[in-house]
Order: sequence, then C-alpha cells, then structure tokens
Amino acid sequence: MALLQQRKQEIISDYQVHETDTGSSDVQVAMLTERINKLSLHLRTNKKDHASRMGLLKMIGQRKRLLAYINKRNPENYRALITRLGIRG
Repeated sequence: MALLQQRKQEIISDYQVHETDTGSSDVQVAMLTERINKLSLHLRTNKKDHASRMGLLKMIGQRKRLLAYINKRNPENYRALITRLGIRG
C-alpha cells in the first residue's frame, strides 16, 4: 500500500522541521502512521493476507523505535507529535 506522491508531499510539508527537510524523524513517523492506517484498513477486509500483516508489524516496530528516539532527544516534541498524529491514546 504505497502512498501517492501528492499525499507524501502534503505529509512532508505538514511535519517538516525546516524548509528543505524531507527525512527527519517527525516526517518519517508521520509517513509510517499514514501507511499503517491504510494497511490496517486493507487488513480489515482481507483477513487472510498474512504477508501484509507481517509488513504492518514491521512498520509498527519501526515507528515505535523512531518514537523512542524522538522521546529521548526531545520529550516535548514527542508529546506534541503523538497528540497531533492521534496515536497512543
């Protein structure tokens, strides 16, 4: 479930730290969250798609590691990011 180029640009412009930023941790977490949400919808209708389920679990693990890194470097930014993305209740 790849993201469209236009949607990627919207995410990058919303979460970038500076004008030329395309790969900061915040942007990566936002992109992973978007992909996780799309894949979760796919798996609700295709329950037997185990390959995609494994990919989803890998993405969730990657996002968890990135969030731990952000929390360690800047806890205020971490709290703002998870609130903005609507993750971790």
